[in-house]
Amino acid sequence: MVRKLGLTSVSVVVILFILVPCAAAQANGPRISQVIDGSSRVALTGNVRPEARPENDRGRVVDSVPLQHMLLLLKRSPEQETALQQYITELQTPGSANFHRWLTAQEFGSRFGVNQSDLEAVTAWLKSQGFQVNVVYPNGLLIDFSGTSGQVQKAFQTELHHFAVQGQMHIANMSEPRIPSALAPVVAGVVSLHDFRPHTMHQLRKPRPQFTFSGLYGDTYAVVPADLATIYNLTPLFGAGISGQGQSVTLIEDTDVFSASDWSTFRSTLGLSSYSGASFSSSHPAPSSGTNNCTAPGVVAPNDAEATLDAEWASAAAPSAAIQMAACADTTTTFGGLIALQNLINGSAPPNIVSISYGECETVNGATSNAAYSSAYQQAVAEGISVFVAAGDSGAAGCDNSAAVATHGIAVSAFASTPYNVAVGGTDFSDTVSGTNATYWNSTNTPAYGSAISYVPEIPWNDSCASALVAAYFGYPNSGPASLCNDPLLGSILESTVAGGGGPSQCATGTPSISGVVSGSCVGWPKPAWQNVLGNPADGVRDTPDVSLFAADGLWSHYYVFCWSDTANGGAACGSDPSAWSGAGGTSFASPIMAGIQALINQKAGGPQGNPAPVYYQLAANEYGSTGSTSCNAANGASVAASCMFYDVTDADMDVDCTGPNCYLGGASVGELSTSTSAFSPAYGASVGWDFASGIGSVNAANLVNNWPASAPVPNFALSAGAVTVVQGSSNGTTVVVTPQNGFSGSVTLSASGLPSGVTAAFNPNAATTSSALTFTASGAAATGTVTVTVTGTSGSLTHQVSVSLTVTPAPSFTLSAAPSGLGVTQGAHISSTITVNPLNGFNGTVSLSASGLPSGVTASFNPTNTATTSTLTLTASATATTGTFTVTIKGVNGALTKSTTISLTVSAVSGSSNFSLSASPTSLSIARGANAATTITITPTNGFTGSVTLSASGARSGTTASFSPNPATGSSALTLSAGRKATTGTFTVTITGKSGTLTHQTTISVAVLR
Repeated sequence: MVRKLGLTSVSVVVILFILVPCAAAQANGPRISQVIDGSSRVALTGNVRPEARPENDRGRVVDSVPLQHMLLLLKRSPEQETALQQYITELQTPGSANFHRWLTAQEFGSRFGVNQSDLEAVTAWLKSQGFQVNVVYPNGLLIDFSGTSGQVQKAFQTELHHFAVQGQMHIANMSEPRIPSALAPVVAGVVSLHDFRPHTMHQLRKPRPQFTFSGLYGDTYAVVPADLATIYNLTPLFGAGISGQGQSVTLIEDTDVFSASDWSTFRSTLGLSSYSGASFSSSHPAPSSGTNNCTAPGVVAPNDAEATLDAEWASAAAPSAAIQMAACADTTTTFGGLIALQNLINGSAPPNIVSISYGECETVNGATSNAAYSSAYQQAVAEGISVFVAAGDSGAAGCDNSAAVATHGIAVSAFASTPYNVAVGGTDFSDTVSGTNATYWNSTNTPAYGSAISYVPEIPWNDSCASALVAAYFGYPNSGPASLCNDPLLGSILESTVAGGGGPSQCATGTPSISGVVSGSCVGWPKPAWQNVLGNPADGVRDTPDVSLFAADGLWSHYYVFCWSDTANGGAACGSDPSAWSGAGGTSFASPIMAGIQALINQKAGGPQGNPAPVYYQLAANEYGSTGSTSCNAANGASVAASCMFYDVTDADMDVDCTGPNCYLGGASVGELSTSTSAFSPAYGASVGWDFASGIGSVNAANLVNNWPASAPVPNFALSAGAVTVVQGSSNGTTVVVTPQNGFSGSVTLSASGLPSGVTAAFNPNAATTSSALTFTASGAAATGTVTVTVTGTSGSLTHQVSVSLTVTPAPSFTLSAAPSGLGVTQGAHISSTITVNPLNGFNGTVSLSASGLPSGVTASFNPTNTATTSTLTLTASATATTGTFTVTIKGVNGALTKSTTISLTVSAVSGSSNFSLSASPTSLSIARGANAATTITITPTNGFTGSVTLSASGARSGTTASFSPNPATGSSALTLSAGRKATTGTFTVTITGKSGTLTHQTTISVAVLR
């Protein structure tokens, strides 16, 4: 959360495991027990933006407006939630059987996601409402879907409207979404139905012509990577070869960087290019299955400044690490960063460390969105991912970012307030206040532009007129009518909410009764058991921040330098001298830096650490004890003890000016944020031990890394396997690979579950040490379709799973048909029918034809007898053939396949009654594509036949048509065959059938269609 400085000579403008069966497995049964009835609804409360007010309303969004990639958040059962909380605790408990037993996304979903039948019911309901379901995530808790505004109104019974807010147009839902009651046990809500975006919170200053320049408080000392290494004691680690080799830090963004070369310029100019192994890459992570919901966002200004500084300063803390930026474009309703995060944690190769520099306060973010971030982080730590989040840049007034005064009371960032992330706050240096710049900064720079001499004493970052230090500097009291904030000149200049973020979680769930203000049914996230250290209040809720690092934007003479060459949007050209580069501050610097320090911890520890906060607090509790550590007091500066892991920030505050709730006015028009409105109780001051202004404090990186609890790598294994397609009546398989981890050398016993009917699975060998051939055998009647088969591997107390996509396809087959299927023939005559082989499921074989059920005196012949397409069946009745109606069975055989069709045959006796016969002249035709040819069909009467005969033709191939003129006919008719330009070529037999009353006769001609 970046802040930037603007100074003038007379004023300051504030800128800136063991996977054992558990209760969750049994509790993961279906919970949708009622018919989904749209007339019975429940409201999903706490999900209306405060900006969605009548005075901002500019009318309804038309029904046809597309809404791409909305996210439906699901919820697990209470039993599953209890089991997951226990499992996460065990992940960080040395000696536990589940210590550092990280899960895969599939394992997480299998144990702690929504039951498959409930997932199918929810997706079916979405589809029934006209939505397109794009992705059903492996965690079993999130569904990506798309639709239109009209479909949203129908499905969730809330209208989307246009709103004019601060000169910009937005869309948002007018009322709480409502869902069918039957879905309530498993549906938490739609994460977002609006296009308001989280804040990066940065303000830019114009570059100064000199690197160290004069400001209101004297010379300004910009911070570069060399200074960071000195102040936070990274240098000994780098010298010992711990600089992030083999590690990566992933940054979550919704923009691409303006220029990837800025990262290289930053490193080469500021002394980082000598560290080998470093890299910077940008990706747009797609989901593991389904429709891709992550498109390249392009350069989104000014967010590209955020992405740039994140990448550069993460690299400053871990200069040999791979810096990976994961960015997805925002959709109409969904923050692209959340899409990127979900795709990563649900992928096959999740990151080990994530940093997020965006935020929105709990009351504004909304109950479902709050739950979505908590759920994502919860899954992340279960997979071994460390999540770092900027705590905020507006003090304890988290809903009043970049405001002159706070009007919404005490609030914290929902992105940082969950129990599953490290919330990183912000500090400033106090050397300018104390007049000791020369003690801590050299007057000249090193070749890498570093000038810091040692650790510099720290105070909470605070640019507001409500700061006790700022007020004292100008000689004002910090509350009441005479306070600095109420001075008509300086007060108006220094009114600002810019300060390091922190405070108690108060509205993670519930609905505010006052829009945007903690009130109503608001409840904070519960305090995690590990947040137990001197100074942390017994308030029962999650408190932020956890740790803090320098984040100031120049008010007290210090800020960060970074290379951001997007000059059209406020950046600066990155020349050889960084004095002209961009400068900024904010907890968006502190978060990626702390993530970089965690990469050094992971390197030394030998693997991912999951949520590191429990260890931070354990180490801090040891250091601070019950009374605090005077030797590790940040105010000691250069004389701080060499053994400190944390520097306890005890002076000053992060209080900001206000006029709204939680504001002590004391008779003034502008007050100070306070936990009491009747007496001044600053929100919040620094104190011994943990405090809301700085958390535990800042860090000595070398001591933190070197004192990290040893956790010998636990032997483990992972499973992988590919998808399989098997045809009914056959077998096919894949290889299940056992990947040893941390010296695992055992054998793994394998089993498969979720097999469709008629399919069996076999492993060879079983047990396996490296791999096993998994063979699926499908019977001829096996159920077809695609299913997910779960392969479980067990070795002692270790159990892991992998999902295998199995597709069973129908066996190739065929059917037979006859045209015509009803024939009549007189004794002494013959008649024909065309037998067609109709292939199914890719069948391409030759079928051998035969006839049975013939009456005495009738014979059958096929031309040809073996065919892959058609054959002409001729039935010939002798003069003494048995008369009557018979069913003739035509059988086709191909290997083990036997199919049949039937013909109804009527044999009539010869009598003196009138009759006719048919003949053709010529009896063979040749036709070129695009042309036609004709033959004459002659009707020869016998015994005084005088009727008319209706003619038809069968057996013509695709693209060839037949017509008769006249039809019906009495003497003859011209048969014209026309071949289209794409007619099938080759020679075939056309059967001409003539009918008159009960009389039917046939004749045939041979037709050749030429190219």
